[in-house]
Amino acid sequence: MSVQTRQTVNEWSFDRSLILWIMRQLGNPRISIRLWNGDEFPVTAEKPVACMEIRKRKALFELLRSPSVGFGECYTNGLIEVHGDLLSFANEITAAWTQKNDSGYYGPKIRSLLHALRRNSPTRSQQNVQHHYDVGNDFYRLWLDERMVYTCAYYDKLDATLADAQVAKLDHVCRKLKLRPGQKVIEAGCGWGALAVHMAEHYGVNVVAYNNSREQVAFARERAAAKGLDGQVKFVHDDYRAMDERCDAFVSIGMLEHVGLVNFRNLGALVKRCLKPDGLGLIHTIGRSFPDKTDPWIVKRIFPGGHIPSLSEMMRVFEPQKFSVLDVENLRPHYARTCAAWLQNFDAVADKVEDMYDEEFVRMWRTYLAGSSAGFESGTLQLFQVLFAPRGNNDVPWTREYQYSDSPGLH
Repeated sequence: MSVQTRQTVNEWSFDRSLILWIMRQLGNPRISIRLWNGDEFPVTAEKPVACMEIRKRKALFELLRSPSVGFGECYTNGLIEVHGDLLSFANEITAAWTQKNDSGYYGPKIRSLLHALRRNSPTRSQQNVQHHYDVGNDFYRLWLDERMVYTCAYYDKLDATLADAQVAKLDHVCRKLKLRPGQKVIEAGCGWGALAVHMAEHYGVNVVAYNNSREQVAFARERAAAKGLDGQVKFVHDDYRAMDERCDAFVSIGMLEHVGLVNFRNLGALVKRCLKPDGLGLIHTIGRSFPDKTDPWIVKRIFPGGHIPSLSEMMRVFEPQKFSVLDVENLRPHYARTCAAWLQNFDAVADKVEDMYDEEFVRMWRTYLAGSSAGFESGTLQLFQVLFAPRGNNDVPWTREYQYSDSPGLH
């Protein structure tokens, strides 16, 4: 055997050993690996769920530096390819990683605190919103439901469609808040306005909704006007910190993740100032079962400034203001299914998305949607709905039965 041949054999042996070492750190997922020279081998003795092809040696060292950022970046730019179902691959990787890292509490908690030191000022919050939500309404319209709801759906029936489940979520939130005609509601972070319009149309309330995204506010105003509700729903293009009116109910769906941990107490103070003594509030947010920092690739590519809170961290909103927490519900499986449905819709229009942007954009979003579904499926991520009230408010439900009424609102 020549010296050059021995060097080549040693390099392949080193590369294989290195990738298997990386896979051990990830919990030995049931996948196979294909290297850039065509060499393919399984990580475990079990049947592989999918095959991860590493197309260039550079990708190996990116994975070594940071499995999350390394995979996200290398899949996005084509240095890594997944052969087989991407969602099945993401579920397997995430489940293995979650099980491998199931022990330890204080280390992740410290990482969470350090990550949260970065404060989201109004200017930075505006920039963060523009990064993700101002990509363009035409883009989101391709794969969201007709109401453009971009938060966890509520599958109250197993055979529900995504659109049905999103309406069910809107009603589920409204019932929890016990909305009645003539009440005033403040919504912080209203997206494309689906909940605000739904509350006004079906529950007869008046809504003031705040949002930093110019694109979303413009869409929401058009929708309200088209339904003749523009006198009943006011969409404010401003940060949640501009809230200054009294209300009977406060609601925030999918905004807390963008607030930043150091701002939680200030958010609670704002809500206390606005919410009447006999009012109810609800915060719906992606969460964690224990404190930890947000995935670094998600922060880099998808949600800059984002922080996914644990329940204990969420209490920074409630405890300093002495709010009474009335109800906590975890809709984790619902969000896994929601993200899987979004991915299916997205894949169906991937060619159109590529024409609008480019192939890297498509691959980045596929990574994000598949990884998000896998995060909820594995329990890495949770979805909390927390219902609360000012201390001393005794006009609160005695049971949960009212949340499941067959005749919500003014239907």
